[in-house]
Amino acid sequence: MLELKNISFEVTDENRQIEIIHDLNLTVENKKFVVITGPNGSGKSTLARIIAGIEKPTTGKIFLDGQDITEKNITQRAQLGISFAFQQPVRFKGIEVIDLLRLAAGRRLSFSEACDYLSEVGLCARDYINREINSSLSGGELKRIEIATITARKTKLSIFDEPEAGIDLWSFQNLTRIFENLRKNIRNSSVIIISHQERILSIADEIIVLESGEITRQGGAEKILPEIIGTNSAVRACEKLSQGA
Repeated sequence: MLELKNISFEVTDENRQIEIIHDLNLTVENKKFVVITGPNGSGKSTLARIIAGIEKPTTGKIFLDGQDITEKNITQRAQLGISFAFQQPVRFKGIEVIDLLRLAAGRRLSFSEACDYLSEVGLCARDYINREINSSLSGGELKRIEIATITARKTKLSIFDEPEAGIDLWSFQNLTRIFENLRKNIRNSSVIIISHQERILSIADEIIVLESGEITRQGGAEKILPEIIGTNSAVRACEKLSQGA
């Protein structure tokens, strides 16, 4: 279980303090699929980075299964079972997919085991197992490989920061199917996704709406989604206009 208690986060800009997160309290139970949404600039990605240990809160405490992890960095939190997927997955020139999966699992996976993880994210194993993690892979392919590595780690808490960012419609459709399967097969872990995509929101156990660094709404998808559907539709319309659609 993840607990955030009275979390605030400030940054300094031209000698003035700007508060991004304000006195936030949040509990994520085990075996939950949680989606955090809200307008741009509401602090969603900052909150994800605070949970992962990339950013340190200005005030407040963070607990994982009762243990205070506030002072622990991203590496220490990873060792405790927290995974973080960036908006833009990192490319590793010279490292093959099989190597990355073995690093994630912490052991020498067999080819068969590695192929199973790739198959779970809809990739043909024989085409990808020996591919380098470099510019030859598309954004959608990288996202799916990243999800496969997180699955291989078998972590307590997996955080995905706007997984739909920078991928095309076809890749997004594949990605949502992967998350739907992840939601169905969730066991003793929890998942937090930062997203404003309706299809991802619709499969959440719980939706958390963040505005100006504060939680303004929280509850099941059946309750929260109808309240925010207009807002999310407007966001998608703006995105299509910006992309020239």
